[in-house]
Amino acid sequence: MLKNIPDILSPDLLKYLMEMGHGDEIVIADGNFPSASLAQRMVRADGHGVPALLEAILKVFPLDSYVERPVSLMAVVPGDPVKTPIWEEYHTIVRSSGESYEQFEFMERFDFYERAKKAYAIIATSESALYANVILKKGCVSPT
Repeated sequence: MLKNIPDILSPDLLKYLMEMGHGDEIVIADGNFPSASLAQRMVRADGHGVPALLEAILKVFPLDSYVERPVSLMAVVPGDPVKTPIWEEYHTIVRSSGESYEQFEFMERFDFYERAKKAYAIIATSESALYANVILKKGCVSPT
């Protein structure tokens, strides 16, 4: 056991977060996302939703302060009547993390998939909300 590490962060996930360098990206994927077919590395987080993982990851993971939008979401496909209240929850989580953040980047579905293929890892969750996928770009930890 370690102190001050959220228990939702598995050993494999912590390993990947540690291995990632500045500019590397990680995807937190909802239950409908094709994680296994796109991932270079995949971590299963069965039974967990994206908000809980996002909150826990941001306790240990710096966002890239050198890009305008270090948090990217999959945009709703035009014509799809789906509502996305989970995005407001994400906004609250990212704001309360203390990380520098202004707005999300919204990406077209297939562009999101292409970017996910290049991500360092994909976390496959059981999130049931639609369009709940998130890409985080890693920043630097500054010396204190």
